[in-house]
Amino acid sequence: MNSYNDCSANKIEPGMTEDLKNNSPNEEEVKAPTDDSPVISQEKSNAKEASDSISNKGLTPQGLIELFEKSQQKKKVPEVYVGDTVRVGVRISEGNKERVQPYEGVIIAKRHGGVNQTITVRRIFQGIGVERVFMVHSPQVASIKVERRGKVRRSKLFYLRDRVGKATRVKQRFDR
Repeated sequence: MNSYNDCSANKIEPGMTEDLKNNSPNEEEVKAPTDDSPVISQEKSNAKEASDSISNKGLTPQGLIELFEKSQQKKKVPEVYVGDTVRVGVRISEGNKERVQPYEGVIIAKRHGGVNQTITVRRIFQGIGVERVFMVHSPQVASIKVERRGKVRRSKLFYLRDRVGKATRVKQRFDR
């Protein structure tokens, strides 16, 4: 008869290691099954109580991630839209010095949301189009200032890549 009650705590099988010998159930840990309470070892009940206390606080794994992302987000981020001309202050470290270098251009794309939000800024430098992607909540971005609001009817302005000179201008918007 191979029932749970017939096994003893001192029984050692040939393949058991020292860890398994020490972790075998003791007589104190094993409860007799009743109608109301299932068989639970002391370690399992402690783990269950710990997980219950975490879920009572609302700290599920997803909740922990959301809490961490909220703590990493910047508090004051200006409302920027596609088509706006912005000046982004980028932190640059040279040796042990740190300075802020402005990068001014038109936002041609916005992507993602939350802590992963990015903006793509395009400018013309010495006759060549240069685009940079900035993570809005990154510590490398010191500031974002809206210089001019743009009036566009697209969510992505990739067509500006094909335009040259005055054709790359975006109409100004006055209502925002």
